[in-house]
Amino acid sequence: MKLFRPLYERALVWASHPHAERYLGVLSFIEAIIFPIAPEIMLAPMVLAKPQRWARYAGVSLACSMVGALVAYALGHYAFDAMRPLFAWLGWLPKIDALVAELRTQLGAHPWQAFWMLVAAGFIPVPLKIFTWASGIVGMPLLPFIGGMVVGRGKRVFLLAGAIRLGGKRAEELLHRWIEWIGWAIVVLLVALVVYLKFIR
Repeated sequence: MKLFRPLYERALVWASHPHAERYLGVLSFIEAIIFPIAPEIMLAPMVLAKPQRWARYAGVSLACSMVGALVAYALGHYAFDAMRPLFAWLGWLPKIDALVAELRTQLGAHPWQAFWMLVAAGFIPVPLKIFTWASGIVGMPLLPFIGGMVVGRGKRVFLLAGAIRLGGKRAEELLHRWIEWIGWAIVVLLVALVVYLKFIR
């Protein structure tokens, strides 16, 4: 059964929509707060559809992610207790609590220590929104928070968009050829992560 190729082809159609940038911006914004789908899912086919706009699309995604990250920071700082039941239901609470403890340790050593954690977060298999909430909970200084988020998320979206821009048609052919395997691999990894968080950790 081919499940992911039709979805990928549909994403390519959406990427050519006149309002595609708006959709990308909205997705990037809500993903930084709560939404589980990464904006790269839409960014990649948009760059494939219009490679000359790769930097613009990456910039839109980064800017909207930053606004969402600041909202998540504020919610973490002022409304975390009210949100705890939701995070417990999502299975995020253990990760958030662990990250809060680590951030407090890092901030106790030096305010800019946590900056490097956010820079590395783009390639760590933990949702970036967990870092944004945890940063607000501990009251991380805004300057290193914003700097770390810009570098951490920025390198992720610009590297992806740039790689697809350089890969061009070849990148599109490879994605089209392997999208089923890639999609199912992601599903397996997500299921394994849920099992680990719920039953093993």
